[in-house]
Amino acid sequence: MKQLSQGPRLAEILRLLDERAFWTVSELAERFDVSEETIRRDARQLEQSGVIQKVHGGLSATSHKIEAPYRIRLRENAAAKQRIARKAAELVSDGMTLLIDSGTSCHWLARNLAAMRNLTIVTNSVEIAHEVLGNPGQRLLLAGGQINPIHNAAFGPEAQAFCQRFAPDLTILSMGAVDAARGFLDFDPDEAAFKQSLLGHARRIVVLADHSKFAKSGFMQVASFREVQDLVTDQAPPADVLEAAAQTDTRIHLAEEDSSSPRDVRPALV
Repeated sequence: MKQLSQGPRLAEILRLLDERAFWTVSELAERFDVSEETIRRDARQLEQSGVIQKVHGGLSATSHKIEAPYRIRLRENAAAKQRIARKAAELVSDGMTLLIDSGTSCHWLARNLAAMRNLTIVTNSVEIAHEVLGNPGQRLLLAGGQINPIHNAAFGPEAQAFCQRFAPDLTILSMGAVDAARGFLDFDPDEAAFKQSLLGHARRIVVLADHSKFAKSGFMQVASFREVQDLVTDQAPPADVLEAAAQTDTRIHLAEEDSSSPRDVRPALV
């Protein structure tokens, strides 16, 4: 196998562990054409995220892997998130560079982009990298640094500096809450700081948020409505959110249930 940098190599190790529950260090070193010490360093990083466990002579998938916090969140409002992902995929065209964050709605988006060609995808998420790796015609760049075990993603200064090197066509972010007065918010300080660090480098910011996010009160502001060009959601937002979007010309894309033609809304003041 062609030598991979650490990020893609970590994602490929996870894929291999999905296929087979145990790999020896020597098998992986030979497969990736790296030293056994390199594989041991990779194993230590993945073990911190809780998705693998080191055993004598090798690496093993953890028995609780699919019930890790990220996987639990992936199932929450899954149908709405999948509709949002399909709608958001309509914003992506051939040749684009995308920066995709670690949210579960973004995970579904990455899966919906699998058949598209000539895409460059930058992400801080091990899970999303796992989805993208190996897709024909897609170039993957994975930010490194310490992996947050709750989100299976890197948020620290190394990840921020890596992502700030790019000027993506679309920067696609999931959010924990949407509020008419305070804009787009999150709950984890490290995650929020990572997203904030991307705003000044984006050509166009797209936020994915299912309807439940309109009823939540995040405490870390990530972006104002003025900084977000597109909001993709599954139900019409409350009137005050529509008004805030109208004031800043934020376009709302609705992926409604049981609708054969999801529609876009440029909200009018109410």
